[in-house]
Amino acid sequence: MTSHAVPRRRSRPPRYDAVIVGAGHNGLVAANLLADQGWDVLVLEAEETPGGAVRSAEVLGPGYTADLFSAFYPLGAASPVLRGLQLQEHGLQWSHAPAVLAHLLPDGRSVILSRDLEETAAAVDAFARGDGEAWRDLVHRWDRVGDAVLDALFQPFPPVRSGLDLLRRLGAADAARFARFATLPVRRMGREQFRGEGAQLLLAGTALHSDMSADEPGSAIFGWLMTMVGQRYGFPVPRGGSGMLTEALIRRLRAAGGELRCGQPVERILVRHGRAHGVRTRSGEIVLARRAVLADVDVPTLYRELVGELHLPSRFQQDLRRFMWDPATLKLNWALSAPVPWKAPDAGRAGTVHLGTDLDGLTDYTAALTTGRRPERPFVLLGQMTTADPTRSPRGTEVVWAYTHIPRNLAQDRAAVGQQVQTVEDLLERYAPGFRDLVTRRLVQTPGDLSGADGNLVGGAINGGTTKLFQELIFRPVTGLGRAETPIRNLYLASAGAHPGGGVHGGPGRNAAKAALLHAGWRGSVRSTSVRLALRTMYSGADRGVLPPPVASLPGD
Repeated sequence: MTSHAVPRRRSRPPRYDAVIVGAGHNGLVAANLLADQGWDVLVLEAEETPGGAVRSAEVLGPGYTADLFSAFYPLGAASPVLRGLQLQEHGLQWSHAPAVLAHLLPDGRSVILSRDLEETAAAVDAFARGDGEAWRDLVHRWDRVGDAVLDALFQPFPPVRSGLDLLRRLGAADAARFARFATLPVRRMGREQFRGEGAQLLLAGTALHSDMSADEPGSAIFGWLMTMVGQRYGFPVPRGGSGMLTEALIRRLRAAGGELRCGQPVERILVRHGRAHGVRTRSGEIVLARRAVLADVDVPTLYRELVGELHLPSRFQQDLRRFMWDPATLKLNWALSAPVPWKAPDAGRAGTVHLGTDLDGLTDYTAALTTGRRPERPFVLLGQMTTADPTRSPRGTEVVWAYTHIPRNLAQDRAAVGQQVQTVEDLLERYAPGFRDLVTRRLVQTPGDLSGADGNLVGGAINGGTTKLFQELIFRPVTGLGRAETPIRNLYLASAGAHPGGGVHGGPGRNAAKAALLHAGWRGSVRSTSVRLALRTMYSGADRGVLPPPVASLPGD
């Protein structure tokens, strides 16, 4: 009797309209927007816990909720992207400290930013009479154009429609003045607008939430944006921890029919004939994408590891070698048995506190980072989380974090990192005598710890790449892009490495989703074809010395 083995049928790989690599907030924003349009969406996250740099946990003990990475979300509250998702319907609640921000000077003075305009005006007026009125004028000018600025910021570059709206509001004469203003260093802008150091420090300190110095062109507009958003929207936190923002995004995604799988690291984006058509996970599973692959992944990892340089034009590879990271970050977290005993009483009301330096000290600090030296007088950003959200710890206690930057060349130097931890705690003790006595538990997150917990924070970089002018707008992540499109068809960059960059606001995620929808639904359209032709032209002829096309050749929204 002869037996005939029945051949086993090979199971077909699962297929989705879109596969999204990474469940950081940008990846989840993109997934939500695609699911809203009826796409079948799968999000694959390498870590066991979703959220990327928007996560919280009780790492300081039961009842003490610490934000593991990001914490305060001024751009998130102001972002038309997140507001458009209506996450409050999925559990997100914003919570505010009594005051937005306090900047403490080494001589004991302090200046405060409040959502109450009159309180802020009085605080800066105390440094120089007349500065309060100048601050009111600055805020009123923001009120005139702020929503247009935010709309332009979160659009793919160039933001044609929102840019035209901004120009219309400004008028010809003020448009030229605004263009000059956009190039100013924040130190220069502060001195042109104000006589006293208080208002100048509010602007310069918030500008240093990026990695620009107070003397760099372009830092003024960032400081202006952050202070004005703080004035009008505050620096809110998600009630219950930053992870509540992630949870709201996930609940919304599942309600729309999207799927999320954690603990599924992607090791390769599958490319055939210049087109992305799926991914392979580390376990060997292949998942196909009918329409798009979106990557909420840091730029070098995406192109060098997941795509592979074999699939990239030589000119793009050259540009990628110029990609620059922002400095490494050192973060400290404390559980306190009582509120911080500040010398400056106003500091106890602020959710965010800047300390360590005056205006000149900010310049010295960034100079040390630039030259690879450990800053001996660091600029420190500190968050009082229970002050901002009483649910973060038991009544009468406080959860506090602080971060500062160190040069990337010192990120793995244990001695230098240890010295900087000591320097930060000594600084806190100087501004708040008795601070150390209140510490019940401490957690230090070195640059390596941050990178190990979230692979996108390479070397402790928290902005997805430098925010300096030469790597923003059309230069982000490399010269000539400024959009979510990549040299690989159907592959879209959805991380902070894409315009508009770092921060929790969802801009890169929305831009990637919009690009995928555009290319899938308008394959023969002028706009879709123009983007592809621009990219093809930009990255062809590398050996012939062909220059990339001007910005005007790229279509806007």
